[in-house]
Order: sequence, then structure tokens, then C-alpha cells
Amino acid sequence: MSRYWNSLVAKLDPYVPGEQPRIQNLIKLNTNEHPYGPSPKVLEAIKAQTNDSLRLYPDPTALELRQAIGRRFNLVPEQVFVGNGSDEVLAHVFHALLKHDQPVLFPDITYSFYPVYCGLYEIQYKTLPLDAHLKIRVEDYLPSPGDRNVGGIIFPNPNAPTGSAHALGDVERIVAANPDVVVVVDEAYVDFGAQSAVSLIDQYPNLLVVHTLSKSRSLAGLRVGYAMGHPDLIQGLDRVKNSFNSYPLDRLALAGATAAIEDQAHFEATRDAVVRTRGMLTQGLEQLGFEVLPSTANFVFARHPARDGALLASALREKNIIVRHFKKPRIDQYLRITIGTDEQCAKLLEACQSILNGSAVRSFGN
Repeated sequence: MSRYWNSLVAKLDPYVPGEQPRIQNLIKLNTNEHPYGPSPKVLEAIKAQTNDSLRLYPDPTALELRQAIGRRFNLVPEQVFVGNGSDEVLAHVFHALLKHDQPVLFPDITYSFYPVYCGLYEIQYKTLPLDAHLKIRVEDYLPSPGDRNVGGIIFPNPNAPTGSAHALGDVERIVAANPDVVVVVDEAYVDFGAQSAVSLIDQYPNLLVVHTLSKSRSLAGLRVGYAMGHPDLIQGLDRVKNSFNSYPLDRLALAGATAAIEDQAHFEATRDAVVRTRGMLTQGLEQLGFEVLPSTANFVFARHPARDGALLASALREKNIIVRHFKKPRIDQYLRITIGTDEQCAKLLEACQSILNGSAVRSFGN
């Protein structure tokens, strides 16, 4: 700790991103990156922008990209906000749209950036426990009559790191029951099998839906995310963005993101491949004795009832396979495993079988 830090910085507990090791022949299944590359049209669009125009500032309104997103979801550009990855978009959401003097509600097991943002912006928050099946209890987010002591609500659908999703009707119940505060649905993984809440935007002015191009569009390295909601919500985000960084997306990102949104065929083909592999991996893990939560994301959340999660992750690492392990109550025995290629997932299953048949991982209590 430095004596030059202010009091806010000193008490922050920053988010810890997934490991990005530089190991040869690594099977990297820890950060939910897409196993297949982006659309060739994305690469062509980026290449076309590598010219003298880079001396000029990009469009601060990102109009072309917002129009493409609007066409994709039947919205107008005024209902779309874009940012440098969904993490930046969410940071602006916490800053601009969630009240700071009343507790923001989110699950106790969820995206670990949420409490970080609350610490950064000094926002009160309250976590609500998932049920025994690690799913959100919708009733917990429905206020009792006259109870409006809530500063906002945010939850992922599907949830992270569990992969569990709620039906659109459940999401609508939460949004409809909280008309006085913003309800944010973080849909980073929605394209892999869940139902988006975008269709509800025109009915509920308090609903904001956040997407990313990092997952289903294979663009984690480009850093583009966006939010969709009522124009009043988007204006609030713009006010914060323009007070912080008026040009968050560069020319290459704008061109590549627009091409990605427009190439629906590539998106569907690679998304479907991930979904098929997820089924294969789930079946293979269950045959090895793992308990696998139902997933509608590009990862699975699994544990072995007789093996320690941390030691399993360590044993896999020794075989040049990395998965995500969380040292948190209730989920410390689970592994979050990104869906890779068929070959990568087959090697993971082979490694798990070898570990379980050997003595590399001790049983609980030993």
C-alpha cells in the first residue's frame, strides 16, 4: 500500500481476471473464450481501416455500429449504448443508473465484478443467496407491498459462473415488480441457449440488457460491449461516458464489431458448434462421475463428489490443461470449464479419467 493512494483506492478489492499463461501446447479452458475464430468479414473490415484514417478520431457516437445492433434487435440507435467491452459498459451502468444511497441487489454467487464496482463507486449492495441448486430465487427480487428500499437490481442470465438460466417470464416478473429502479440483465452468455430479455425493452423503461462480443462473436480481443434499453437510460450512460472518455471505441473496433453483428451466418454456425460440444462434454463428465449443472452458456460448472476441486484443477494443470477454480464458499468444489473444440474437450476428458484412475488427486477427508 502506498502513502500516495487516497482512502478509496486503499480499501478497494479489485477484480482478478482469469489467468492468461504463456505455456506452449496449453489447452486453455479457463476464461470462456470462443474456440473458433471471428468471422472472416470482421478481419476484412478491420484490415480496410488500417490506413491514413487512423490519424483521425473515431466516431464518438458509434452510429454505424449502433444502427447495426438496432437492426439486429429491432431497436432504434437511441436505444443502444456501446463501450470498450461489457465491463466498461457495466461500470458506467453502476455509476450512472444504480442508486448509490440504497442497496443494489444481486446474487451471492455471480459475476465477481459487481461488488468491485460497488466498492469503486461507493454503492451500497446486498447479495441474495442462490437456492440449493445454485439458481436465482425469483421471489427474493420481488418487493413486498410498500417496500422500495432498493437502489437497483443486476443479475446475469445465464448466471456466471454456474451457467444456469431463467425463462423470460421469470425475468419479466422481476422487471415488472420493480418499476422505480433499473433492472440490469447481464446477457454475456445468452446466445448459447438462453432467452434474451431484449424483447421486453419497449414494455419496460426500467430494463437494461447488456451484451458482449467477447463470447459468441469470438471477439474477446477486440473489447466491444453494448447495452440496450429505453432512450432515457442510454442518455444517462452517454452523460457518464462523455464525462470520462468520449472516444471509447477506436476505428478498428467499430469496423470489426459492425461486421460481426452483421454476419449472422458465421455467428450461428460457430455458436451451434459450441452447443454441440457442450453436450458431448457434459455427457463425458457425467460418465466419469462428475455432477454437472445444466448449462446454457459456453462453459459447464462441474464437481466430482469424491474429489477435491482445487486439487483436480492443479492435477489438470500438470497436464497442460487449465480450468477456472473459485475459492469461494459453496462453489469451492466446482470447476468452471470453458467449451473448447471437440479435440480439446476430448483431451480434457482423457486427462480427467487418468487423474481419477490414479492417485494424483486425494479424496475428501484424506
